[in-house]
Amino acid sequence: MTAPPPAPAPYRSTPVFDENTLPAGLRREHRTKLGVWGVIRVLEGRLRYEVLDPVSETILEPGHPGLVLPDVPHRVEPLGAVRMQVEFYDQKPDL
Repeated sequence: MTAPPPAPAPYRSTPVFDENTLPAGLRREHRTKLGVWGVIRVLEGRLRYEVLDPVSETILEPGHPGLVLPDVPHRVEPLGAVRMQVEFYDQKPDL
């Protein structure tokens, strides 16, 4: 009997950003590279996560992360005071 493979681990994470330090590049349309998944983790507050193709919008909160698919245009917008971070993976993470 073999053990299940370990869950994917992030290879890099951003610093923790708040509504004042969130970079402009994350607030406007951007995308990850091919083969790179992201997980947006809200530590405090709320964040609007907009996927631009196909169009969808999700409100992220603590305990409800957002999955960023490779090469998909998206942006985020703080909804008041927020603390958030993005983790990057080289394979699809388990949420």
